[in-house]
Amino acid sequence: MKQHIEKAMTFNLSASAVWKILDDFGGIEHYAPTIQSSSIIGETHTGLGAQRQCRFADGSSLIETIIEYNDGEGYRMELSDYSFPLKYMYSDISVIPLSDTSCEITMSTDFLVKAGPLGWLLGHFVMRPIMKGAFEKVMSGLACYTASGEVIGDALPTDNTLERLTAA
Repeated sequence: MKQHIEKAMTFNLSASAVWKILDDFGGIEHYAPTIQSSSIIGETHTGLGAQRQCRFADGSSLIETIIEYNDGEGYRMELSDYSFPLKYMYSDISVIPLSDTSCEITMSTDFLVKAGPLGWLLGHFVMRPIMKGAFEKVMSGLACYTASGEVIGDALPTDNTLERLTAA
């Protein structure tokens, strides 16, 4: 059975500022603490068909390809060349303006784990909590990088920094 995970967070940042960072498709390494490096594959750097290879500290990697693109709003990616026991995985990220100075960032993923019912259990009880935590780290890193322009690295800024950016 297909798994779906979604998380949304609200930040005191303009949607256009966040979109500017998201639209730099190869720049995810600047704000995602789990990604050690990312590079564009091919000639398309953003928009439909853009591809990036993300490398992680443990030596693993995956490729993300934009398969749906809404300029200024978000995109959907197909993930491939990963080591996870998956039949498929898609991921979405979007930014919605709430006011001139606040926005909601949403991340979601749809995936199907191999191995039938055992795979569903693995997806539901192991992968879902890990992915939700990863979403929160990526969105928090995105907000901090958008606000400061400072590369996040492998650790997020202090809770005080995040509290200032997180809209109540």
